Amino acid sequence: MKKIIFTENAPAPIGPYNQAVLVNGVLYTSGQIALNPLTMELVLDSIEIETKQVMENMKEVLAAAGMTFENVVKTTIFIMDMNDFAKINSVYSTYFDEKTAPARETVQVAGLPKGVNIEISIIAVL
Repeated sequence: MKKIIFTENAPAPIGPYNQAVLVNGVLYTSGQIALNPLTMELVLDSIEIETKQVMENMKEVLAAAGMTFENVVKTTIFIMDMNDFAKINSVYSTYFDEKTAPARETVQVAGLPKGVNIEISIIAVL
């Protein structure tokens, strides 16, 4: 049975999807972008600040499911410019212990919602 995960501490869905779905102990999140959940305004000051907002949004979705970044087994990072990879990675790496970090893929894309530079989705397990 699936359980819909929702928190007001992360951006509300703006379409026919949920922040996350928990099924048999596995959490599947929708992609998070750098929306401030309080104002629903984009946080695009720099790629580092944008990445931090995305990760903080994801942290809140995980918390709503009773999880932390320790539960994450897979991340997918979509970026507009592969030249930003090192800057993104420097922020991303602060959320994980390198020895137990999840599997990951990073893909450069032609476009992302609302013209953002990064979107991240995850899979986590209880």
